[in-house]
Amino acid sequence: MRTRFILSETWTSLKRNVPMIISVMLVTFISFVFIGASALLQVQVNKAKGDWYSKVEVVVYLCPDGSSQAATCAAGKAPTQQEIVELQDFIHQELRDNVSKITYVSRDDFYKNTFLKKYPDGKYQGRTLTAADMQDSLQLKLKDPTKYKMVSEVLSGKTGVESVVDQKQIFDPVFAVLNKATVVTVALAAVMVVVAILLTGTTIRMSAASRKNETEIMRLVGASNWTIQLPFILEGLFASLVGSLLASGALAAIVQLFITDGIAQSVSWIPFVTQGTVWLISPALVLGAMLLSIIASVVSLHRYLKA
Repeated sequence: MRTRFILSETWTSLKRNVPMIISVMLVTFISFVFIGASALLQVQVNKAKGDWYSKVEVVVYLCPDGSSQAATCAAGKAPTQQEIVELQDFIHQELRDNVSKITYVSRDDFYKNTFLKKYPDGKYQGRTLTAADMQDSLQLKLKDPTKYKMVSEVLSGKTGVESVVDQKQIFDPVFAVLNKATVVTVALAAVMVVVAILLTGTTIRMSAASRKNETEIMRLVGASNWTIQLPFILEGLFASLVGSLLASGALAAIVQLFITDGIAQSVSWIPFVTQGTVWLISPALVLGAMLLSIIASVVSLHRYLKA
């Protein structure tokens, strides 16, 4: 009997406050679209980091024959094979905790397998280059890509080494921008969450005020505060549930239209978030919205009924 009464009161309240319920739905929808977008953006950053960082290599360019601006190449000659072997032994000894694999790439191999693939006619900046214009290098696979600076510091001043280039330096600015974008979306989401809590609390309080006589009668017949509050809590809970479900649906549509059927079709070298990612975070969005609604409703009603 009590359950039927509570559900009846909730349905009556929903019918009476349609405009306010819709406003709570919309604010919840917008708020959790921002929250979901920030979560998806951070997942995207982490996926890209995990994939790209696993491919990061430190490339040690050895001195070429002829003039070079590097002080370590003052001799004007490329290192001999014996000197290259000694450099590899040095790396194994000094950087064994950082370097997992060393690959020697000769100037001929680099010319055939890399340079000619990028410039099939062999021309670069108006000049026709040959293998003699290339330089030997060592490609170092790191155990921990985040420690590339240590490797660079050890090898940069080594005789026979012209320069040390880390591919991670290319990715870091990109990730910095993406992380800043995540911070912005999180800040906007936080503002919208506060707005959603305030609006939900205000809506529930106004709904209770519009039925003041009914709540007073319920008090007189001995109804508990929980029985009085529950219909209003369910009202806000319903609005937040619908709003968060709409937000999840909107995020799924955005990912499908702009990523799965859009960017991912033309850019294959980046791992993108998928529909699975959206459905993975959706339960958290829905439960979060419902929890915030319950908190806002209970606090608002407690103040109203106490007054």
